[in-house]
Amino acid sequence: MGRVRSFIGVGVGAEVRRKAVALQQQLARTGAGVKWAAEDGMHVTLLFLGELDDRDILPVCRAVKAAAATEPPFPLRVSGVGAFPTTRRPKVLWGGVTDGAEPLRRLYTAIEAKLLDLGLYVKEERDYTPHLTLGRVKGEADGFTLASELPKLLAWDGGRTTVDEVCVYSSELRRGGPEYAVLGRAELTG
Repeated sequence: MGRVRSFIGVGVGAEVRRKAVALQQQLARTGAGVKWAAEDGMHVTLLFLGELDDRDILPVCRAVKAAAATEPPFPLRVSGVGAFPTTRRPKVLWGGVTDGAEPLRRLYTAIEAKLLDLGLYVKEERDYTPHLTLGRVKGEADGFTLASELPKLLAWDGGRTTVDEVCVYSSELRRGGPEYAVLGRAELTG
């Protein structure tokens, strides 16, 4: 029996990816060390599952499909830039989700409940905050370099897309960054 590092998320369209890459390039000019998210893997995570047994993937996909059946397709807009834990001490840079945040929260809640019932998820202590990860800051000095830039990006427009499916992904850590593969797709049909 194998183990699969996995998560549940939604893809973002070409416009959002293009604008996010342009922003990454703009921020890279500050000289700060950041491990940027790859364009082809950009997504909004709903739930990170960690290491699952192979045999648990099918029940996860079924739970996601059941939750996706409760929500219709919806528009998603990415705008504004923020950071975890704070913009003064950034470790993870992200684009905010404005339009579409509520449907994402509903999906998160519905999927979380189903996976908790199956015993395949451990509830997170922090609230769910929909976001598009742009990159991970390499060191404290790099964070200080970026901290002065982030307030200038509160009005950044990351574009729009339509969310019409939820995916279960595998995430294999590689030297060049994580590689994602879709394990299951669930159309939003609500």
